[in-house]
Amino acid sequence: MKKRHFSLVDYIVMAMLAACGIAIKTVVVPLAQMITGPLFIPGGVVAGGFYMLFLVLASAIVGKRGAALMVSLIQAVLVAITGTLGSHGAASIFTYSLSGLAVEIWLMLTRHHGCCAFCCFGAGVAANLAGSLAVNLAIFRLPLIPLLLSLSTAALSGGLGGLAANMVARGLDKSGVVRTSGGM
Repeated sequence: MKKRHFSLVDYIVMAMLAACGIAIKTVVVPLAQMITGPLFIPGGVVAGGFYMLFLVLASAIVGKRGAALMVSLIQAVLVAITGTLGSHGAASIFTYSLSGLAVEIWLMLTRHHGCCAFCCFGAGVAANLAGSLAVNLAIFRLPLIPLLLSLSTAALSGGLGGLAANMVARGLDKSGVVRTSGGM
């Protein structure tokens, strides 16, 4: 029987994944904005697939409910306190946390835990859609057509990020670095 509570190692892994997500965001968002800016799409919609993969990866590595939410909460607090790229002040708590919650809901509904390409793809879609929608509601308030274009792009980018997370988790499992939740 698997323990339901997080261990110290789980917390360390989640903190490292949260930090990696924030670090990669500072590099990827400006690059994405060069592409999305002329289309009037927020850069985070495309870049989200790259940094949402850390939420999905947390679920796959830790293998316990709440791992993705914990990573998103750590990110939310760090971004709100430090004012790093992507900070929208107190709204960051809402926008970041919603992505982790979306991953948890997706995994609960599908009864998966970051164990296969299907659930990782869906978790990435859910995370980036929720994050993009939350930022739109809190900050951008895009008109309907640009919003739909943004959400479609977010779904694709998030799904690809979820697949990347699955590939990383499988690689870590095969190499013996960590034992992932699915024993991939």
